[in-house]
Amino acid sequence: MNFKYNKAICQNLRESLRLEWLETNGLGDYASSSIVSCNTRRYHGLFVANLDRPAGRHVLLSALEESLLLGGHEFFFSCRQHPGNFFPKGHEYLREAEIGAWPLFRYRIGDAVLTREIVMPHGEHRVLIRYSLEGGAALAKLRIKPLLAYRNFHALTHANMNLHVRTWPETAGFKVEPYDGMPPLFMQTDGRFTFLPSPDWYYNAEYLIERERGFPYAEDLFQPGLFEIELSPQRPVILSAALQPTGKAGRLARLWNDETRRRLSRGEDRSLTAHLEREGEKFLIDSPRNGKTVIAGYPWFDAWGRDTFIALPGLTFCAGRSQEGVDILAGAGGAIKDGLIPNCYGADGVHHSYNSADASLWYVWAVQQMAEQAANGLQLVKKLCWQPIKEIIAAYADGRAPHTHMDEAGLLHVGAPDTQLTWMDASVGGRPVTPRWGCPVEINALWYNALVFAGKTAAALGETPPWDKKRLAALKKEFQRRFWSEERGYLADVWRADGADWSFRPNQLFAASLPEPVLDRPLAAEMLGRVRTLLLTPYGLRTLSPADANYRSLYEGSPEERDSAYHQGTVWPWLLGAYGDTLLFALWDRPAAARHLLGTITPLCTAHLREYGVGSVAEIFDAAPPYRPNGAVAQAWSVAELLRVLKKMQRAAPGVYRRWETNLREEAR
Repeated sequence: MNFKYNKAICQNLRESLRLEWLETNGLGDYASSSIVSCNTRRYHGLFVANLDRPAGRHVLLSALEESLLLGGHEFFFSCRQHPGNFFPKGHEYLREAEIGAWPLFRYRIGDAVLTREIVMPHGEHRVLIRYSLEGGAALAKLRIKPLLAYRNFHALTHANMNLHVRTWPETAGFKVEPYDGMPPLFMQTDGRFTFLPSPDWYYNAEYLIERERGFPYAEDLFQPGLFEIELSPQRPVILSAALQPTGKAGRLARLWNDETRRRLSRGEDRSLTAHLEREGEKFLIDSPRNGKTVIAGYPWFDAWGRDTFIALPGLTFCAGRSQEGVDILAGAGGAIKDGLIPNCYGADGVHHSYNSADASLWYVWAVQQMAEQAANGLQLVKKLCWQPIKEIIAAYADGRAPHTHMDEAGLLHVGAPDTQLTWMDASVGGRPVTPRWGCPVEINALWYNALVFAGKTAAALGETPPWDKKRLAALKKEFQRRFWSEERGYLADVWRADGADWSFRPNQLFAASLPEPVLDRPLAAEMLGRVRTLLLTPYGLRTLSPADANYRSLYEGSPEERDSAYHQGTVWPWLLGAYGDTLLFALWDRPAAARHLLGTITPLCTAHLREYGVGSVAEIFDAAPPYRPNGAVAQAWSVAELLRVLKKMQRAAPGVYRRWETNLREEAR
């Protein structure tokens, strides 16, 4: 899919500054900005590198100040925000932005059309910017001033005396090493150029969205010097920023051609699912210390255990990348500690956070998906995942898993009043916003699912199941006795001996959506009707019923105010996966179920792909119309679960799905 924005949109900063593009390279590096190349977040940058030392992602090259020297005049086509002003105002020349296989921008300067394209070659710590000229004079010059931040992507930098201003000549460019303990940056070009070392600081670059989010929003950027590169209509030029030199300048064109051919070789499939498969690739990375893993979201999330295993089936097994899914599951077992998989993986590969009660149970679910969808699934489970699964179940059952214990009936209790160990984990002032200590409904649904899957796997492998069928049946009966309310017609969100929490939340869907449901079908159908009425929106599911006194319809305000709304109504697209699974479990009329869901989420699959993180799916949305997107601009489990549920609907009702997607294409025209 290609997303094009015309002159009117590009030059309207109120709109264009809210449209963000993203480039990745499979190593955890990325490039990202607004479509007018004005950075609006501290996380934006042309080269944000995922480093080994110091560990983590760092904004090295924040931006370029770019201008075209033509006919004796200098025309700036880049853009930055400073206090009370935008300078330069390159958006005034921008005629079209196109976000497709890679970002492309066209500027009209007099009689000339300048095209600027950005690509990150897969598997290389490098960004390439390609400039081409049509019309105008026979010869022009690009003047390019690199603006460096050289800091962790969560931080900001300011002019200081610790920075080394010196540059060193390098083949076809220069090298700069601003700080001790940080890697050098190599900037090179394949055009005829001169480089003038001219160290200087650019003060008070402002980031609009950081200011709105209540965070520090201004920093100073370092200019090591300037390039002047000859540019003619006959010969495009490429500028590279990288962690290693390119050697011969001619290699830049080969890198560009190889990467663009790789992307275009994926074929002409313009379907929505093919697009989401391509977007999903951006979250799969080879990390310096953690190996193959999943970035939970761009621009600010790192690798999270829970997010990894919820997203993994959609990103891999449903997207023709089964081996990558197998590799991630194979590597996950090595990080298990007392039955727990890390909630957050440390960038150094050592200091992980084990503060999640459900990441290990989502790992089992991801293994289930592998067993079902990958070739030789059972053998893969036996070879790679069976021992970790047995370890997880034993640790949960005997109380070794921290903050978790099993009661006499077999149900899991997690946490304490001051902890937040489920996916609804926001806290303000050290206190959980959504206290879910006790027996959370989805934790126990996942636990039952894991036990049944382990039992079936053990039987297939000729081993003794961890629990026999009689004990599992008793667990299922006790779950329904504790959680189900005949009067209310839905499941409690958390059960505790001193009283259940009857807040109406989407977590109850997992009792029916998992491969081994712990809720009977008639009860699931009744519960589903209420979820449809109170929680379903065109962009995902609300996290709390609007009828609840604690409901928040808008995700806005200070960090504390936003955290207070995060799981108190705010819509999450990833929950559509559980909703779709429950639909197909609870309803007999599969075509009607598919028609209902697809019709509901049409805006998510059309207008939304153009409005925030271009081409991707946001982390969250407001709970009330117009359902404004917010949070991370591209979230792994949002993309993955949307893709997975679309493919399930396609299989369940192919005719319904085909007509729906045909209508999407016709409306797009």
